[in-house]
Amino acid sequence: MTALAPLLRPRRLRPGDRVAVVAPSGPVPEERLRAGLGILRGWGLDPVVAPHVLDRHLGYLAGHDAARARDLTEAWCDPSVAGVICARGGFGAQRMADLADWAAMRAAGPKVFVGYSDVTALHEAFAVRMGLATLHGPMAAAVTFLEDARTRESLRATLFAPESVRTLGAATARPLVPGRARGVTFGGCLSLLAAELGTPHARPSARGGLLLLEDVGEEPYRLDRALTQLLRAGRLDGVAGVALGSWAECGPYEEVRATLLDRLGGLGVPVVEELGFGHGPTNLTVPLGVPAVLDADAGTLVLDVPALA
Repeated sequence: MTALAPLLRPRRLRPGDRVAVVAPSGPVPEERLRAGLGILRGWGLDPVVAPHVLDRHLGYLAGHDAARARDLTEAWCDPSVAGVICARGGFGAQRMADLADWAAMRAAGPKVFVGYSDVTALHEAFAVRMGLATLHGPMAAAVTFLEDARTRESLRATLFAPESVRTLGAATARPLVPGRARGVTFGGCLSLLAAELGTPHARPSARGGLLLLEDVGEEPYRLDRALTQLLRAGRLDGVAGVALGSWAECGPYEEVRATLLDRLGGLGVPVVEELGFGHGPTNLTVPLGVPAVLDADAGTLVLDVPALA
């Protein structure tokens, strides 16, 4: 199989741009949403909230699947909207992904798309169905976005001045497996990547990719199960390197670390841990679909090009 190719990068945002906030997954706390919208306005953006963002269904979804998919489709196809930012994660993106009108969205052209966690399912969809680079980053109603200054600044700089954040890293970063590798970034939440296997639009190969992995609330044996599933399915065949983020509420980190080393160490590729993205106290924005160099020894991911054009 051919190696992962760099994806089309949408243009950076400018003050005055309109961004749509959508909720493809779980229900959104209204007070957190208001606070997040205030931050976006403070950046000079004009955020608009999709019609069904504050809906609830089954107690764990932000409205019915068709409504959430329609919100995403309509926001994307609105020519006045320059970017789409998810409100929160949770669960539900997989349920609505196939209901979005990807043909219409392709015709509407590239835009900025931001989210993480459950939104991993949509990052994969944008990559496979639209060939579009996206941003694995904080969401408008996420606690880290509201409370952590470094999280906010990482996203703001990526959106408006992406050339200023070509080198990504954290003070905690260190090699789990030493080495240096070049490839195209992809990935996100481990459990969502495992859940994508066997679905009609799953990524056919990860060869030549730099895999980002993080998760939340999964005990080490469940992390083992997801990693083993990816390994058995051949999804990690040919991966050039692995960057690990946070493993919040996954148990004692040394136990998590031992599991990660056991499952990923055999790949024979560089692996860096604690790179500062995901569900931890800081969630750095990392572009997906962009060529980069992973240096496990230095604890850095250096982008060949800015995240946005």
